[in-house]
Amino acid sequence: MTAETVTPATTPAADVRPPLSSTAARHLATVERIAYGAAGLTAAIGPTTDLWQLHAAALGTGAGVLWRLWTRTRDRETGGPRLLTSCYKALPVLGLSTAYGVALAVPGTAWWEVAAAVAVATASAVAVPLTRSRGVRRAADNLPATVAAQAPAEEEPEQDGYAGDVARHWAASQATGTTRLAHVRQYHPDRPDFEAVILAQPGEAVPGNLDRRAVAAVYDVPEEAVRLAPVPGHGPGRIAVQVAPVELLARQQHQEPGDQLAALWAAKVSAPKGVAPGVELVDHRIEADRIVMRVEAPDTQLLALPRLPLARALGVEDPELLMIETDGLAYGVVTLYREHPLLTVREATPDDLVMDRHGRIAIGMRHDGRPARWPLYDPELGALTDLLVGAPGSGKSVTLLTLIAAERANGIVSVVADAQDGMSLPEAEGRVFHFGAGQAEAAATLAAYSAVASYRQEVSAANGWGSFTLGKPWRLAILTMDEINRMLAMDSGLPAPFRKWVAGMLGAGQITWRKVGMGVRIAGQSIHLADLADSEKIRANAKNGSVWLGRVNSSMTRSMASDMTTGAVEITPVPKYFGVTGTAELDAAWSGDEAPTGPVTAGTAWLIQSGQPYLSRVWRAVKENRTYPSLIGLMESSPLVSFSAEEADVFRRAYDEALTIAVALLEGDEDGGGAPAPAAPRRTEQAADAGSSRVPTPPATARTLQVLVLDALAAGQLRTREIRKAVGAGTDGGPSSGSVDNALQALQDAGLVARVAHGVWARTDQADPS
Repeated sequence: MTAETVTPATTPAADVRPPLSSTAARHLATVERIAYGAAGLTAAIGPTTDLWQLHAAALGTGAGVLWRLWTRTRDRETGGPRLLTSCYKALPVLGLSTAYGVALAVPGTAWWEVAAAVAVATASAVAVPLTRSRGVRRAADNLPATVAAQAPAEEEPEQDGYAGDVARHWAASQATGTTRLAHVRQYHPDRPDFEAVILAQPGEAVPGNLDRRAVAAVYDVPEEAVRLAPVPGHGPGRIAVQVAPVELLARQQHQEPGDQLAALWAAKVSAPKGVAPGVELVDHRIEADRIVMRVEAPDTQLLALPRLPLARALGVEDPELLMIETDGLAYGVVTLYREHPLLTVREATPDDLVMDRHGRIAIGMRHDGRPARWPLYDPELGALTDLLVGAPGSGKSVTLLTLIAAERANGIVSVVADAQDGMSLPEAEGRVFHFGAGQAEAAATLAAYSAVASYRQEVSAANGWGSFTLGKPWRLAILTMDEINRMLAMDSGLPAPFRKWVAGMLGAGQITWRKVGMGVRIAGQSIHLADLADSEKIRANAKNGSVWLGRVNSSMTRSMASDMTTGAVEITPVPKYFGVTGTAELDAAWSGDEAPTGPVTAGTAWLIQSGQPYLSRVWRAVKENRTYPSLIGLMESSPLVSFSAEEADVFRRAYDEALTIAVALLEGDEDGGGAPAPAAPRRTEQAADAGSSRVPTPPATARTLQVLVLDALAAGQLRTREIRKAVGAGTDGGPSSGSVDNALQALQDAGLVARVAHGVWARTDQADPS
């Protein structure tokens, strides 16, 4: 990483005094008028007194100003406009001194003596010559020294020595056009630094292409050594210029690192022609291995920081050393690293995989050393839909196995379907509730999981349960579907009815399963619609959970960035190796040598959550004998987690039926082997989305709350509180008291129960205990 020092040109080439502001001029004029009023009063009253000291001061002041004017008329260098300015300023003093002297010489006191003093003071107060001439003088002082000493229309004689060489070098350059360099002034005989004025042809403006870059090229100096500014009091036909390479070098050598950073940011990033105009560097922290910068967008604008152009502007050869995080609005943090912060990560520990109160685990490490958090569920939303995308060798399998180990550690039911015949996640087989290997088994696993979700929905609806609560009554369950592209891609060679069947179940389940605590994790090598059975729903629903984007091709990276992110961070492709820059590849191409390689970036990925991306790396896992012993150890360190007995029964029966359908569809039997699809108690959203596809549904094993109430009343009359106790109200997994009251009211409306006394219920003759 390199740093470059730049001091923006905020002043003209010569020493420039800022012009008087309107407020300063107004205050000076007020003071000047008060002084004239006091002087006029003194000139009117003073001659009538016997104070000889006052007489001497008044007459001596006038004589002194008159002598000063006389000496200026004899000085050619101060002639012309500056002599007129001096006369303009001297008039009030000469007028009041003359009125004082005449009144003192004439005996007695006449009205005209007072009137003359008052008239001179009033005229001076209106003219305020000192204030106005001060503004004119300051404008003249702002010109370069050589320009201020000569009339603008005067033709400058040819310069000799260094000044002449500089001017002739300017004239010889094609970039300077018809302009000429005049009034050259070298700061020191032993240094090349100088200032001058660029003059255009009469009636023309200095061309806009004569900017700092062009001037720097004329004299072969760094662009930062050139300053340009308008000449106050003149138009665009002349521009003040300073070329000071020695001064620039001195500034760089004595500048603090923080000042260098601020100057670099101001010149290359926030400048009008920078990569992020107006984005200010508001704070920074320089550490041994990194530089952290806090930045802010201009008012009313959203922060936009293009990662690659920013790396180029800051002199960073490897863009992987530059990290950006934003709040999605106006603020951001930019971090520059000496070496890649994710080059080494440790292995996972059991503590990393324990969920916090937000349902999150530590899946790995962020670039700044903080843990990368992954929510297994959301306390507000329930179960989630996650998406993992990565090419072979990107670390996708290690990430999935780490998540599966975390599920087992937290008492979550893990269901895994590996469409690559079990070769992608072999460590999971035998260590999860169910492992489906191959396309047919993966599809049947999905169908059986969907059947359990339908079973939970039926039971929840019958008992009036609302949103999912962890462990009450259901365990959280997560289905991991790896190599999903092998089942959904249009070029997979699989029959369209099979792909439609799988996509229908998956797309519908993403929406409804979360309400009953059943999440899904989709993993593959691509997210293009053609690779997802042309289902936009599957990709869109993944935005609700976490998105893991490992090393894929650049076009897919752009697609993910546009679909999944809402912030200002530019997502760039993850390279295959750490530390291998584009410059190194280019040098190898130029020299014909072999391009260098570095450590592989497996496990490094963009983690996108709530639209905000950041770079992370999953915990390290070492492969031995084609498996990951550390991940197997983490999985086996906790008991195996299973569905309840009722749910497991639903899963097994649905799986057996769905496997027959899957095999038939894969063999080209569009009727699914002719096996009838079991009728569901009601048409669910899953079945509606899947269309005519065969989706196994659970058997009707659930007993409704109304049936439980009728069973409780079979022995005779009961009070309301006794009925609630009998059906388990208030217990874990039991209905609420309000749900029992609603069931009693519904049974009464149907004529199945009656209220025989206050708070006492009994079945009627029409009651059917079945």
